[in-house]
Amino acid sequence: MSHNFFDTYKFCPQCGGSLEKRLIKVGEPLRLVCTRCGFVFYLDPKLAAIALVPLEGGVVMVRRSIDPGYGLWVAPGGFVDVGERVEETVARETLEETFLVVRPVRLINVYSYSDSPTVVVAYLTEYVAGELGPGDETLEARVFALGEIPWEQIAFRSTKQALEAYLKRIKG
Repeated sequence: MSHNFFDTYKFCPQCGGSLEKRLIKVGEPLRLVCTRCGFVFYLDPKLAAIALVPLEGGVVMVRRSIDPGYGLWVAPGGFVDVGERVEETVARETLEETFLVVRPVRLINVYSYSDSPTVVVAYLTEYVAGELGPGDETLEARVFALGEIPWEQIAFRSTKQALEAYLKRIKG
């Protein structure tokens, strides 16, 4: 685990004491432990979900109006809320970012990286209703023909890898 993740948190969420890195168990990574109450603050990953939305012979992508990746293209998606099913996140985030109602059809893959705290679950979806347009975190929403995907302007590895997996499946 990168030390950058440890630097994000300085104080115990239980008592406000200082956190320090400690080896609790041989074979496991260092953990953040409160010097006052002994609380172990586990650095768990954040779960996000993205939707590949086939439409009009292409695929829907959105250009971000927020950082990270401002101005770059991604598949619609976002973080899973506590108590929310991943499939619900896929539908909710797609609606928020594109005004499209979709239904998750099939898991494409799960993407995780040693240098990122985010785990991304990618779903193939089916268009149900709605008219494509940009939501509040989106500068632009559009359908790219499969041969015109803006690979060099994609913000995240997970979007690139999910698109590659999708293209391989439909061509294969």
